[in-house]
This record gives sequence, C-alpha cells and structure tokens, in this order.
Amino acid sequence: MENDLQGKVALVTGASRGIGSAIAVELATAGCDLLLTARDRAALDEVAAAVSATGRRAEIHAADLRDEGEPVRLAELAKARFGRLDILVNNAGANPRGSFFTLTDAQWAAGFDLKLFAQVRLARAVWPLLTQSGGSIVAIAGIGGRAPVADYMIGSSVIGAQLAFMKALADLGKRDGVQVNSVNPGSVDTDRFRHRLDIIMQRTGLDEAAAIERHRAELEITRFGRPEDIAGLVAFMVSPRGRWMHGAAVDMDGGQVIPLRMSKYD
Repeated sequence: MENDLQGKVALVTGASRGIGSAIAVELATAGCDLLLTARDRAALDEVAAAVSATGRRAEIHAADLRDEGEPVRLAELAKARFGRLDILVNNAGANPRGSFFTLTDAQWAAGFDLKLFAQVRLARAVWPLLTQSGGSIVAIAGIGGRAPVADYMIGSSVIGAQLAFMKALADLGKRDGVQVNSVNPGSVDTDRFRHRLDIIMQRTGLDEAAAIERHRAELEITRFGRPEDIAGLVAFMVSPRGRWMHGAAVDMDGGQVIPLRMSKYD
C-alpha cells in the first residue's frame, strides 16, 4: 500500500504510543503528512521523528482532548499548517477495569468525556475540512462494545455508545462525501497488555512466554495482536482500495468475539 495516500494529511489522536503511534507511521509510509496529538509531548516528539524518517512531514500538538476547546484548535492547526485535512483517526481514550461497585462517578464521566464526547467534538470541528477533501474518519473503538463484561463495564458502555455514534455519522457521511468507519481491536500487545501480563506472571509464577500462551488459550484466540495489525487495517480503509467500506465496525481480534453457542439440546 506504499504511496496509496501520497500527499494526504492525517490527524491522529492518542498518537504518542501503541496503536496510535503505529497508525501514524503506517500512514506516513503510505504517503501521508501527519498532525499528531496526545498529552505526552516528549513521546509525540519520538513518533514525529519516526514519521520524518519515512520522508513525510509531522506536526505535533500536545493537548488533553477533554478540554472542550482543543478540537477546534486542532482543526485550525490542520488548516493553518497543511491547508487541508483528509483523514481523522480517533484513537485517544482508555478506560479502567474494576468492580462495578467500586468504580466512581468521576471515572464513568472521564470515560465518556475522552473516548466519546471528545470524538464527537473533533468530528464536528473537522467535518468541513473532510467534506472539502472527500476525506475519512476512522474510530479505534474495541471489542468491549461488542462483548460487554462485568469488569470492563465503563469501557463496554463507552465503546457501545461510540459505535452507535459512528454508525449515525456514517449516515451523514453518505450525504457529505465523508467515509466513516470503526475498528474494534481485541487484545493487542501494548503497555496495558503488558501490565495485565505482569499480573498473570505474578499470580501464577509463569515466565513471560508461558503466561502469554496461557492467556491466549484462556481467550481462545489465534494470537495476540500487534499495533501494526491495526495500523495496516486503518491504512487500507482510508486508501482508494478501501473506500467502499462505509459505516463498518470491523472486529480485528484473532477470534476473541464469538457467536452465541447453541447447546446440544437446542
């Protein structure tokens, strides 16, 4: 897919590490210039250097997207520094696991504020630019919205709302010529995955390789994902070859989300 996106401009949120960082580099390899945002400026500088190494331009804006003014500022930056915007990847946002009875109202509000409301505001702010360019929005959502579980109740609820929003936005996108899709990653090897792996190793006494295999078997998946897996799918979605995808919410999870299984008596 090299150079499929030559001369395009992409804005990636949560771009400082993990999936967001991988998406930024993948889009740069495909020919995009990048506007990168996250809270950690030092980490953004490292990602910008990786983008520059591909020969593409990277601009950074360190910000907390829970600030209601930031989406408009990002739209203005895209226009001022690049003169256009072709792709928005909404990746920012993570939610805590925990017992329903100990999760606080503040944690619930923070979950919706960053992974839903900030994405709503940002989509609204950049929509005129994307309409002009016939651009694309991709939301990095998650399988939590497809397979809710008790210890990830905030994340499951937020992602469920996020997917509904994106489906409705896709309907608007048909009218305005903006492609809109979502990706639902499963268990991907990021910092958060490594934290869970450490807990498994401490609890069981297993070494890393054995702990990974045990966890994989428990989830009944083919393997754990890599950030580059998600990045490749996003780059395809927004490329000319992926433009027929519209209003989709694609699970990329190694088979983690499974259909309801009928009992032998049904």
